[in-house]
Amino acid sequence: MSTKELLINEISKVPEPLLIEVLDFVHFLKAKVVREKLDIALMSESSLSKDWLKPEEEEAWQNL
Repeated sequence: MSTKELLINEISKVPEPLLIEVLDFVHFLKAKVVREKLDIALMSESSLSKDWLKPEEEEAWQNL
């Protein structure tokens, strides 16, 4: 049985009032992934900006 199937099986047994908390937790986890991707992108930008600002890079992208 897949993880998704196990979760669906377990969720089907959760009382309705607790499902709101389960849904909140799923939303939290999804937002956490988005924040982590954004953090990585921001960290990469500062590291890569040194190369982006080189005259050779400017020339290479000039025709786009």
